[in-house]
Amino acid sequence: MRIKKTDISLLILVIVVLGISLYGKLTNTHFLAVIEGRSMEPTLNTGDLVLMLPVNDPSEISIGDVIVFRRPNGELIIHRVIEIRIYNDTYYYVTKGDNNPVPDPPNNPGEPGISFRSVIGKVVSIGDGVVIKVPYIGIIPLLLIR
Repeated sequence: MRIKKTDISLLILVIVVLGISLYGKLTNTHFLAVIEGRSMEPTLNTGDLVLMLPVNDPSEISIGDVIVFRRPNGELIIHRVIEIRIYNDTYYYVTKGDNNPVPDPPNNPGEPGISFRSVIGKVVSIGDGVVIKVPYIGIIPLLLIR
């Protein structure tokens, strides 16, 4: 029996994803996210797996970055930053799904966007906002939690 290069690549990918997941669980840090929904199409599709990194300083986020933030109800949202506003020394990000017609509402009425304290991380990208993703691999956990 011959082992194909694609089989080895898939095995390595699975081991890396499991390792990142385990490390995240042990450190209580989010590193992976599975896309669910159509708001970021065509950039991100349901089942895509993305790598995200924690953000320690508000200045690490730029217009065009895709960030992960938490809504007051605990829901995690992955959308693109389209504007940055600073009020009273607090950073706020106006975000919008690539497939949505209007920006997201702020988490709290009266705020000018999503505050930095709501940001969980930034999706890893290269170049000019090209998000690094693994297509379809996240379908399995989505099917298991339904």
